[in-house]
Amino acid sequence: MRLKPGALLRFYSLCGILVQVAATKNKARGSQGQFPLTQNVTVVEGGTANLTCRVDQNDNTSLQWSNPAQQTLYFDDKKALRDNRIELVRASWHELSISVSDVTLSDEGQYTCSLFTMPVKTSKAFLTVLGVPEKPQITGFTSPVMEGERMQLTCKTSGSKPAADIRWFKNDKEVKDVQYLKEEDANRKTFTVSSTLDFLADRSDDGAVVSCRVDHESLNSTPQIAMQVLEIHYTPLVKIISSNSWPEEGQTIILTCESKGKPVPEPVLWTKDGGELPDPERMVVNGRVLSISFLNKTDNGTYRCEAKNPIGRNSTEYVLIVHDPNALAGQTGPDHALIGGIVAVVVFVTLCSIILLGRYLARHKGTYLTNEAKGAEDAPDADTAIINAEGSQVNAEEKKEYFI
Repeated sequence: MRLKPGALLRFYSLCGILVQVAATKNKARGSQGQFPLTQNVTVVEGGTANLTCRVDQNDNTSLQWSNPAQQTLYFDDKKALRDNRIELVRASWHELSISVSDVTLSDEGQYTCSLFTMPVKTSKAFLTVLGVPEKPQITGFTSPVMEGERMQLTCKTSGSKPAADIRWFKNDKEVKDVQYLKEEDANRKTFTVSSTLDFLADRSDDGAVVSCRVDHESLNSTPQIAMQVLEIHYTPLVKIISSNSWPEEGQTIILTCESKGKPVPEPVLWTKDGGELPDPERMVVNGRVLSISFLNKTDNGTYRCEAKNPIGRNSTEYVLIVHDPNALAGQTGPDHALIGGIVAVVVFVTLCSIILLGRYLARHKGTYLTNEAKGAEDAPDADTAIINAEGSQVNAEEKKEYFI
């Protein structure tokens, strides 16, 4: 049987279609066990995101990247979406990598990599875009601040995603007791955060550096910082320093009035016992220093130093007592109390000795033995011997009397 030319052409076309279908089925069988592999990506706004899709084994099956709106970005090495920010990094049977530069918040979402097997297999990769917080600013400070006034400093930053963290420091020491507020921006993607530092101004805060620090994962461990130097005005603090802790008559004493305040206090005022200095010739004031020469007892009294500035005034007192150098020397002589104690002991010992001696004599009272040197043996008694002794001038020197 002889076929017509038209029928023959249709026969060849049908054979070709069958061959293509068979080839596609063979490719599908080879890639049927494979799945595309992707990873989630986090990038800072304005940076570049790299999206990679890999297949370990692939029999020339096509790979494709699609954006969250399901628009094809790349099909193998062919660019499908006209966006100059999107570029091909690598295209092979095992990998399809693309990059998105100058990333915006609107680029965030779920991207899809497709492997065109039968059926098509897909893998998802979520692109997270971090919103960078704006540089913080501190508001609420008016210079100068009076001591005792309440200060409220506010630090604010916008555009962070997720919401940034704010911390306060005073001279590098963190202040914990602060207020924190978070608000969603108009784009409903980023946040504005603010924090308020509330405290009473103190003179110790004058010159202190208050800093507001913004921490966020998009800043790569380099926080953004805003600083404010405090200026506090306060009344003078006054103190008198003496050059001599034991002033004596004839000496010179120097009293220095130290005054610290802001603004700087005016020249100090010296007074004595509530009035003017009584002897300007010996009591000389030079700035904050009072010098008194040739001290005497009339200089005793209360000396006051007063300092003032536009904020207020303050004063302090010093009580001067001039000492007699002679009295001081007498105090350094012999210790009369010690001498008196020694004398008392000696008297006590003497009295005890006398008492003991008297008692001894009382026990041995009235025994006398008279022994004559010559003729005593012939006397019948002691009285006779005495009479004989008195009558004999020759032997008078030889008579001896013993007291027992």
